[in-house]
Amino acid sequence: MDGADNRVQALGIRGPQAAVRALPDSPRAWLMAATAFFSCFTIFGVVYSFGAFFKPMAAEFGQSRAHTSAVFSITACIYNLLGLAGGHLADRFGPRPIVITGAFAMGAGLVATSMAGSLWLGCVAYGLGVGVGVACVYVPMLAVVSGWFIKRRTTALGIAVSGVGGGTLVVAPIAAALIVHLGWRESYAILGVASALGLLGCALIIEAPPAHMTPAVAPMHLTAAMRTPEFAMLYAAGVLSSVAIYMPFVYLPDFAHGRGASQVAAAALVGVVGAASVAGRLGIGTIADRAGIIPLYKLSMLILGLSYGLWMVAHSYAALAVFALVMGAAYGAMIALSPAVVAELFGVPGLGALIGALYTSSAISALAGPPLAGFVIDRTGGYTWALALAGATAVAGFLIIVPLRNAGHSISIAGQGC
Repeated sequence: MDGADNRVQALGIRGPQAAVRALPDSPRAWLMAATAFFSCFTIFGVVYSFGAFFKPMAAEFGQSRAHTSAVFSITACIYNLLGLAGGHLADRFGPRPIVITGAFAMGAGLVATSMAGSLWLGCVAYGLGVGVGVACVYVPMLAVVSGWFIKRRTTALGIAVSGVGGGTLVVAPIAAALIVHLGWRESYAILGVASALGLLGCALIIEAPPAHMTPAVAPMHLTAAMRTPEFAMLYAAGVLSSVAIYMPFVYLPDFAHGRGASQVAAAALVGVVGAASVAGRLGIGTIADRAGIIPLYKLSMLILGLSYGLWMVAHSYAALAVFALVMGAAYGAMIALSPAVVAELFGVPGLGALIGALYTSSAISALAGPPLAGFVIDRTGGYTWALALAGATAVAGFLIIVPLRNAGHSISIAGQGC
């Protein structure tokens, strides 16, 4: 313990308890990773259960697939766009007040959605409430975890973002069962109260990394980082690959239900995607240590695109489950690796704002992708062309990032003007 005490005293922190609490990769750091897991579980359990609500909402409001999918698309667009603001505010004021804001926004938005009298009111209530809620939680939490770790950062981030898959696995089938017994309105009200309480609990625990965790280098200027070729490649790939990421959460339950699966069984396929993504996220740390973060990120995006070939030829529930497993594992690995790739290329200072800036790429595909797919499905009477489009976009994203190389924090952007 003497060595730890000396390290902490050299940083201006006194006492053995401070050493245990403040050192990177400490038990306190792992508590932050666990809290981030639960927060991701909560917000994305709600978001990715939308497929279970899709058909009953469309039926009640008498709307097409393209129009109903706009509820999800607007929400994903909002939280991807506002992730930049959430990350920046958390960097400046600390994560706790931002997460508290997200808790109230999500709870209020879901309760308001349960009372919506028309689809457009549902878009406003759900889009603003859930969109702001996710933006105030996801990016700030990832930045916190990144800052608390040095040696085990990739593993810790994998654990944190596996909450996305865990929430998808658990909440989607529960939501479908609630809808069957209570209706979609009452189900959203229940999810609203539960999610707000869960996020408030996370806000009480989470805390920003101590100042000494940040490497002694000048923080990057966001606009300078955005002008680098590396950022441009990641951004373009994010726009394209997100089309493939969002498709199953909107349309896979509807596809399976149309081929004879029960409503709960159809929603359970989204849970399979979530379970596979958990495996992809948790197993990624060890593999990344051997294969490298950036090469593995490229491979994950390629597999994501190719997995759509399995959906296109699926004629049974078992075949759809295989697609869900492959797609979920690839998608989970991508999400786990994404913040680690950013930290690898650009370093940790200002990471929250930079991750948020990159995630705005998904806003474009979220806003356009599901409604466009719904339009194609409604016009062609089938899913083939929509699935081909989704798979091709992810493969195109992979081709864009093929030249990406490990910069080893050598991208020199500090001091280049805002």
